[in-house]
Amino acid sequence: MKNIILSALLGACAVTSVFAQEERKSIFNPKNHRIESNNGRFFVHWGYNFSSYAKSDIHFKGPGYAFTLHDVKAGDRPSKLSLDYINPARITIPQFNFHFGYFINDNYSISLGWDHMKYVVNTPQSVKFTGYADAQVSDPAIPSGIFGNTQSGDQVLLNPDEFKYEHTDGYNFATVGLERYDDIWVAPSGKMYLTMETGVEAGLIIPRSDVRIFGEGKNHYWNISGYGGAAKAGAQFHFNKRLYLQGSFKTGWTDMRTIPTTGRKGIDNAKQKIWFFENYWVLGVKI
Repeated sequence: MKNIILSALLGACAVTSVFAQEERKSIFNPKNHRIESNNGRFFVHWGYNFSSYAKSDIHFKGPGYAFTLHDVKAGDRPSKLSLDYINPARITIPQFNFHFGYFINDNYSISLGWDHMKYVVNTPQSVKFTGYADAQVSDPAIPSGIFGNTQSGDQVLLNPDEFKYEHTDGYNFATVGLERYDDIWVAPSGKMYLTMETGVEAGLIIPRSDVRIFGEGKNHYWNISGYGGAAKAGAQFHFNKRLYLQGSFKTGWTDMRTIPTTGRKGIDNAKQKIWFFENYWVLGVKI
């Protein structure tokens, strides 16, 4: 009887080992295998990003005006290297990335993320203006400035004294993601390894926009202005079964439908579609 039980236990261990090996699938088929599976584990990572943006059209509309600024150039605004990056009270000031996820099996995870990017229209710059703006716009009426003096189809100079448009607190992308992992290299010990991560995300754009137009505006409060989607790829270097460093690239598209401008809620608004490219580095831990 003891021999039968022992044989059954050894058989179960062998089957478990086979399934564990089968779980660790990889398109790279590394020589060695990880000791532990990801299945059922949680992970969290935090780090910082740099972003760039394709030219985009910005549509402004309100009482007495409806016009578009075409092919507007913009960039990000990374914080200077300082104690803000390690001060717990200020680490959310720089452009940061936070993700929390769960492995549904060894190769796939689902996650929730918050990418705090920053978007700043470059000034001065000259762009094409189409549409119209009366000499007095909005409600109550205010002078339309440079836009009231521009004809549809002409170029208009966006100068910092009369125009400010940025999402710096920030261009926030709140997402739900699906990720896949493939081991590229595993140390003979099975404890240290390099993994490729690929994934897709979709979610909401929740900016806090600072807009000054017609001499009016302010740093507005956060609002759900639209939605977007993204694809990402990167690599994770695992120092041990818990700690890892990750570098990734992400590209995505967002459609922002309600951007506050002058501060007159429900009266003056802007719309914009943005393509972005993001490079981020994070430090993570598996639980």
